Parts: sequence; structure tokens; C-alpha cells
Amino acid sequence: MKRKWKIAILLVLLVVAAGAVLASIKISQRGLVTVETGKVTRMDLASIVTASGEVKPRNYINIGTNAQGPAPITAIYVKEGEHVRKGQLLAKLKAIQPSADLTAQKAALNSALANSAASEASLKAADDSIAVAQATVDHDRADLEQKKVDLKRAQDLYNAKLISSQDYEAKKAAHDLAQAVLQSSASKVSQARAQRAQAAAQLNASQIGIAQSRAMVARSSDILNEYEAIAPLDGVVTNLPVRVGETVVPGIQNSASSTIMTIADMSIITAEVNVDETDIVSVKVGEPADVTIDAIPNRTFKGHVIEIGDTAIIRSSGVAASQSQTSSQEAKDFKVTIALEIPESLVRPGLSCTAKITTATRQNVLAIPIQALTMRQRKQLQTGKPGAQAQNEAAQKAANEELQGVFLVRGGKAVFQKVDTGITGATNIEILHGLQAGDQIVTGNYQAIRTLRNEAKVKVNNNPGGAQRAA
Repeated sequence: MKRKWKIAILLVLLVVAAGAVLASIKISQRGLVTVETGKVTRMDLASIVTASGEVKPRNYINIGTNAQGPAPITAIYVKEGEHVRKGQLLAKLKAIQPSADLTAQKAALNSALANSAASEASLKAADDSIAVAQATVDHDRADLEQKKVDLKRAQDLYNAKLISSQDYEAKKAAHDLAQAVLQSSASKVSQARAQRAQAAAQLNASQIGIAQSRAMVARSSDILNEYEAIAPLDGVVTNLPVRVGETVVPGIQNSASSTIMTIADMSIITAEVNVDETDIVSVKVGEPADVTIDAIPNRTFKGHVIEIGDTAIIRSSGVAASQSQTSSQEAKDFKVTIALEIPESLVRPGLSCTAKITTATRQNVLAIPIQALTMRQRKQLQTGKPGAQAQNEAAQKAANEELQGVFLVRGGKAVFQKVDTGITGATNIEILHGLQAGDQIVTGNYQAIRTLRNEAKVKVNNNPGGAQRAA
């Protein structure tokens, strides 16, 4: 009987001792936080900006019409996907009236040319008449001079009573006749010159008429050309939304009825992607990019940034922020153009793509996991009893200052360490100041890092999911 009581008392004592041990363990672990840790290491980092968009040719033109009004298509000479050359005729519109106007203006030009030719002939004939009349004047003037000499000799002989008065009168009559003939010849020269001036005026008028007719022909020809679609560059027909017989309406921007086809220069293929406004400041022209195309899986194409848009685009509507009628706090993107190194035969305009633009690289730098980085106010880092309340605004501002840092594990405690960071990689971030290689820092879990207090006791559990289970 006594033996049984001894055993019972011993068991009670053992239970009490175990309870005391468990209680002491619980008390010692009060406030203990289970965390995951990692080492500060050196590695190569690359800062990547990821954006999505579509494949586009660098240069493309929508071929429309400048016709005077709606006009049906009478002929299309190319097919979608066909290569065309600059200056090639692509399509024609119905142009009865412009064609008739051009024919009439060409007829008017031919008439003006005929009038000009007639005026030139009249001018040449007038020049010939002047030459003949001038030669006659010269002849008659020489004859008059001879008659003057004969008259003077006859005068001297008559005064000397060596010839009769009849002979003298004959010489004088011959002189007067030669003088009259010279006057008549001179008047013919004046008449011929007047005719030449008239012919020259007619020729000048004809040339003005020719210039006007040629201008009208050029105008009518230009109007007629507006009823023809001509390739403005070498390229590929990437869009052909119309058929023969359909009516094309000019002057309606971005309307399907105003576009006959699209010609794209596929010699330079680009990816136009939309970069978030928070990332655009780090993107620069010339930076390399890796582009993947949804339609071409398991392949990555190299490229480089060639253009960065200056206008923000509202993500939900695709409208430029400068064109929006209302102020909007919606997310905005910026268009970035990347020149691709890709064969033309592999792609089609409009294919969806994703670009990873390398904005910065660092070799052999200190780095930590991004999730290890956290923010704390300066007043949250104070340990022990809270100090006296700040008495002025400057002190309050200093106490509320947010610091960026990580928690170091030292002596079983988590100690906050302020750090300066550099570029951000896919999962790691560069550390410029504040840490050294090999330092043990808290890397998880997420809840623990957000709520961890400075110099809190911690327990390290780096088994997969260990910190989460402990939490």
C-alpha cells in the first residue's frame, strides 16, 4: 500500500516538473519571431523594364484619295501581301469628268500652240517685208542722190546757156520723181514695222495663252491623278480593306471608307510597346532589348530603343493625355519604339509582343532579395521606454522620417540597418552602402518583415515554409 502511494506521489512530482519546464520555455519564447534569413552576396545585376505592344513596320502609309468627292473604285492592281515599287499604279477610281476636263484643256493647248505658230509665221513674214522695204529705201535713196548730182550739173549747164530749158526741166522732174519714190519706200518700211509689231503682240498673246493652257492642263492632270492610287515607297501591301465597285469617300480621317490600302516599308521592323510612366524615366535611346513574339514561341529577338514618345497615353482609352478633355488620374503609358533584328518573312504587322529593355547593368555588386527591403519611421526604431514627446515641428518631422533598410540578425535579435540602394533586378536589388558581403539579413516571411520591431528576438527557420508555419 505504501509502495503505491510512493509511485503516485512520484508521478505527480514528474508532471509538476514537466509543467514547470514547459511554462519556463513558453515564458522565454514570449515575443520570439520566427524568420527566414539569407546572406548578402555579390552578383551581376541587370535592371529590366518589361512592356507589351505589337510589331509594326518603321514606316507605313495609308493610301487614300484626294478626289473632289465620293468615287467608286474601277480597278485594283495589287493584292494584300504583295510587294510593290515606288511609283507603281495600285488602283483607279471612276473619273469621267476629270478625264473630259483634261481632254478639253489639251485641245485648248493645241489651239494655243497653233495660234502661236501662225503668229511666229506672221512675225517672220513681217521681218522679211521690212528687209525688202529697207532694201528698196536704200536703192531709192541712192537713186535720189544720183538725181541730185544730175540736177546740179544740169543747173550749171543751164545757167551757162549750154542746155535748153527743156533738158533742165527733164532733169528736175527726174529728181522730184526719185524723191517721191524714196518717200513712198520709207512709208512702206514704217508700214512693215507696224505689221511686225502687231505680229509680235499676237505672238506674245499666243505665248501667254500657251502658258495658261499648260497650267490648266497641269491642273486637270493633277486632278485626274488624284483618282489614281500610286505607291509612295517600296513596300508590302499590309491592308486592303476595299473591293472594286466600292465607293471611297475622301477627307474622313481614320475612316475605313477613306483608306484604299496600307503600304508598309518592311525593311525596318519595330516593336511599339507601352512603358509604364513609373519606368519611362529610366529608358534611354540605344538601350538593348529582348523581344518575344506571341506567334513565334520559344524564340527571342534582339533589338534596341530608337524612339521614346513624349506624350503620355491614357491606358484605359489609348488617347493622348494632352487630347483628353478632362483631368484624369488614370494610369498612363509612353510609347517606346524598338528596332528589331528579325527577318521580314517571319513577322506580320500587328503581332503581339513583349519587350524586356535593359536599362542598366552592374558587375559583381552587393545585392539582396527585394523582399528583404522595408521602410520604418525613425521613431519606430527607438528601443526602451518612449522618450519625451517632440516639442517642435522640426523634431516631429525628424521623428516621422521614413528610412529604407533591412533587418540584420545579430545575437538572436533583428537589428534595423539603413541602406542605400542602386538598380533593381528581377528579384534582387543593388546595395550601395550599409551592408557587407556575408551579412545575415531577414528575408522572410513578408508578414514578419512588415511587422518586425527593431531589436526584436528572432528565431531562424530556413526550412521551406518554416517561417510561415511558425507564424
